[in-house]
Amino acid sequence: MTYILALDQGTSSSRALVYDAAGAVVGSAQQSIDSTYPQDGWVEQDPAMIWSSILAVGRQAIADANIAPSAIAGIGITNQRETSLLWERETSRTLYNAIVWQDRRSAAYCDALAQQRYPAGQADGRSVAELIQHTTGLIIDPYFSSTKLAWLLDQTDADRSRAQRGELCFGTVDSFLVWHLTKGARHVTDATNASRTQLFDIAQQCWSEPLLELFKVPTAVLPEVLDCVADFGTADAEWFGAPIPIFGIAGDQQAALIGQACFRAGMSKSTYGTGCFVMTHTGDEISRSSQQLLSTVAYRIDGKPSYALEGSIFVAGVAIQWLRDQLGLIEHAAETADAFARTQGETHGVYVVPAFTGLGAPYWQPQARGLITGLTLDSDKDHLITAFLQSVAYQTRTLLDAMAADGAPVTTLRVDGGMVVNEAFCQFLCDVLDVPVQRPADVETTVRGAGVLAAIGAGLFADLQEAAALWQLGQDFAPTMPTAKRQALLAGYERAVLQTLAAT
Repeated sequence: MTYILALDQGTSSSRALVYDAAGAVVGSAQQSIDSTYPQDGWVEQDPAMIWSSILAVGRQAIADANIAPSAIAGIGITNQRETSLLWERETSRTLYNAIVWQDRRSAAYCDALAQQRYPAGQADGRSVAELIQHTTGLIIDPYFSSTKLAWLLDQTDADRSRAQRGELCFGTVDSFLVWHLTKGARHVTDATNASRTQLFDIAQQCWSEPLLELFKVPTAVLPEVLDCVADFGTADAEWFGAPIPIFGIAGDQQAALIGQACFRAGMSKSTYGTGCFVMTHTGDEISRSSQQLLSTVAYRIDGKPSYALEGSIFVAGVAIQWLRDQLGLIEHAAETADAFARTQGETHGVYVVPAFTGLGAPYWQPQARGLITGLTLDSDKDHLITAFLQSVAYQTRTLLDAMAADGAPVTTLRVDGGMVVNEAFCQFLCDVLDVPVQRPADVETTVRGAGVLAAIGAGLFADLQEAAALWQLGQDFAPTMPTAKRQALLAGYERAVLQTLAAT
């Protein structure tokens, strides 16, 4: 029997699943990881914790599967995107903590960039913002890796001399893991993760020289960009008990798109993890957004990129964590379903805008902060918990409206992630969106997507279309909410957003 080991290094946890050749899970493990918040808007993680957690869950999953490590045909990796690390090539020592994708420390730098224009005759006289969006499909925001890397270099190699000599390596989490798994033999990434750095030309599929110059990033510090299915190197036998080739990599949201079998233009998925990310496959052509959505690489296989339109919400499941850890309103995330049932989805006018680390698409306001509005003496903790759950659905509706305005309407939404095990949330989401929602039998599609890529690399599947047969529907949800009620709820949430923006 042949197996695949899929590693998922996420924002709040690392997990590993072992799949058999038929796609069934035969072993699993998960370990929480922590973030630290040194200043307002700063979010960091310990690189040693990221690495040790992946080793631990990989070993535990193999033990849980009760298989010989030599039976594993390949490893697939998926990761929190945009999170940035810088390390020494010779020693593998990281020079600073991992700067997490949620981090806002470069907001002032981004504001200054947004005001810049290139001199006439350079870059066709475009503004910096126009050049970045045209080249990368992204907008100026601290979310992306470019300004994180510029900050890291400013702190550790201000004159860029070490970076220029090739002594330093930059990587998103996938690169960092491959570097350690291969004991420094490979400094690589895949096209999906590269497309989120804001340094990558998504049309030409290469690092952008004008943007490297803009952000003062020497080419020598960057990883080689490979397809999502490729030879990324071999994990040393020390780590998992046998040498295992690494065959697949994709950023977490692209991996979820693959795990949801969204392989045709127009197919859409939304993942509810730490944040929420709606992604619509747009085919072989880049879809340019007029609504401040992101154009990104969906995946690249056999040298051929496919593209997607994406809306990013920074806070989804992490808001439920906050209710548990900071306010103590719940002990377990599953209790949110009970609160929703007790209120029957009614918050009595309480709305939450969970802008803990700013607002993402389509607002892109890094300075925005969270808001709870509509509180009265009748409000109780169940109303507040319900309002937090509902805020995720309202944010999703905002993204779907933006996609429709961009000519990419979502007609059916496939959902995944930890939050969607809550049936009341799925029904409310479906009602607010006014489109059918499909929940797969396996809601952990991000790690499954990594497994699919590795399985293709190992020859277990010929291509994505063959792998699509693994996707199974778990439950359909159809809208039942009266139109007038939906419109009233959405109007209330929009008022709350306007309050948040007014305070920014």
